[in-house]
Amino acid sequence: MIRAYAPQDVARMIDIWNEVVADGVAFPQEEPLNEETGAAFFAAQSHCGVAEADGQVVGLYILHPNNVGRCGHIANASYAVDARCRGHHVGEQLVQDSLAQAKELGFRVLQFNAVVESNHAARHLYERLGFVQLGTIPGGFRLKNGQYENICPYYRVL
Repeated sequence: MIRAYAPQDVARMIDIWNEVVADGVAFPQEEPLNEETGAAFFAAQSHCGVAEADGQVVGLYILHPNNVGRCGHIANASYAVDARCRGHHVGEQLVQDSLAQAKELGFRVLQFNAVVESNHAARHLYERLGFVQLGTIPGGFRLKNGQYENICPYYRVL
């Protein structure tokens, strides 16, 4: 089940978010969230959705404008799924919900700025859901081990 996050979800959301940050292969963030920064971070989004299974939060997404002013109609989103739940279509449900929420909030496009080229599962999902790759930015992402990898921006009209 995908639903809007509630304050009681924040601790679990922080755990899942920090797991992806610590992996160092998908999110650009390097600093983990704590109780204070996490609560502020999630509250600042246009929308946060969580995936719940058996009463536990197992994934989440954040949705917000990709830019301001004349480009404020383009949304951006990030997704995080508990490592134990990956491969069970949780991410797909999160992306589908974010598309619906983005449209409901008045966004016209959903854009991903920095999909790491080796993130084949995400790229396959996005392409299957109708996202279009804009190109490749050579060495646009610094991995946790210090190596650089290409990133692939994607977009989808809502």
